[in-house]
Amino acid sequence: MTFANGNRSLALCDRCGQQYKYLQLRQEWNGLFTCPSCFEPKHPQLDPPYHPADPIALRDPRPARQEPVIVNVGGPVDSAFESNGMQPATQIRELIMGSSVGTVSVVIS
Repeated sequence: MTFANGNRSLALCDRCGQQYKYLQLRQEWNGLFTCPSCFEPKHPQLDPPYHPADPIALRDPRPARQEPVIVNVGGPVDSAFESNGMQPATQIRELIMGSSVGTVSVVIS
């Protein structure tokens, strides 16, 4: 479908209502046809910022292993409960431990 070029047509500004030549009117971002004095470009804050997609997870992740905790309990041996600076201190008193959670496996080496 073809349209006339509008070089002899008149039109009204959608904002102020004044009569202008059809070719002088400009279309704004919101669809209004306005005269050159009423024309307002789109404000940059109306465009949402670009947010890239979240990174994709690894195919075969290798999480850190959970190493078993070894605690020395008993007589005058190196213990993890007390230390003298960076060096473990020897126990002077015996430690007595009681627990009722889970199972305990004793390894004597």
